[in-house]
Amino acid sequence: MPFRILIFFFTLLLTANIPAKAEESDIDYKPVFHGTVRSRWELATENGENRFQVRNARLSVEGRIAPEIQYYINTDLCDRGKMKILDAWGQINITDDLKARAGQFRMPFGVDPFRGPQNYIFANRSFIGKQVCNVRAVGAKLEYSLPVIPLKVEAGAFNPSTISDHETWHRKMSYAGKATYTIDCVKLATGIQSLSPDSVRMNLIDGSISWSADRWTIEGEYMYKHYTHKAHKACHAYSIFADYRMPVNAGIFNTLSFQGRFDGMTAHSNGTRNEDGLLTTTDPARNRITAGATLSYVKKALHADIRVNYEKYFYRHDAKYLPGDGDKLVVELVVRF
Repeated sequence: MPFRILIFFFTLLLTANIPAKAEESDIDYKPVFHGTVRSRWELATENGENRFQVRNARLSVEGRIAPEIQYYINTDLCDRGKMKILDAWGQINITDDLKARAGQFRMPFGVDPFRGPQNYIFANRSFIGKQVCNVRAVGAKLEYSLPVIPLKVEAGAFNPSTISDHETWHRKMSYAGKATYTIDCVKLATGIQSLSPDSVRMNLIDGSISWSADRWTIEGEYMYKHYTHKAHKACHAYSIFADYRMPVNAGIFNTLSFQGRFDGMTAHSNGTRNEDGLLTTTDPARNRITAGATLSYVKKALHADIRVNYEKYFYRHDAKYLPGDGDKLVVELVVRF
């Protein structure tokens, strides 16, 4: 199977209709830097405990070394006090419609997982984006946009190990594929993902629909995670939210938005085994209602948000969870440059 994939990949490269080289004067080769600082205060309303955090301090650089060759490096200098290298990839734009990427990046699967701290709609990600499908990996992918219809298809193969381990050799790989269809203000997406961090392979299916027009954005997403050999009960995760934006004149702030979300998940395992070799439930079943408002300053690429969210959790009566995983109030300041 790996040889077939390689043969297909190189055949595609050789037979592609590579366009004429763009004029050098039309390309800006200077690196472009962006950053996002996200600081917050949280109050666990069930017991009154609170804390401050620097949730993210991301710095990225991107650019081109040739009209058809791009690069991107993204690191988090302070993810709750820890430094992480998140993305590091190079990309060749074979044609206007066909792109090949290799390096470390988020696997092409899901919609909410692809939102970065600079464009979060809520203070905390959905269960889909944080617990069930928060996967970056080292590998390669092809992306093709059909020239006739508004459909983009992505597919890739990746190491099954974590991004902190690039040394290990593997007999099995992880795979992901995604298709996105856009018509007017509606976007439909679906995808499959297959992970094999251990002897148990986990297969996921995802589907979503989003509508964005005028001041509104409404989105719903569902994800199903299956564990082979019945190693763990299948996980169902879902999220639906609405966001309404309006212009305001409040000092330096020029945008006010209101958000509401309902999301949930059944018992979930990330593939971690216990002493008996069985998969453990790393995240208990729960539902959540989130309500919030965001006051923003927006000027081209510059962006600042003051966001207030309240999260109400619903666990089963016998569930065990940490105080910080219960009802909470979150106030955060996000600055993007």
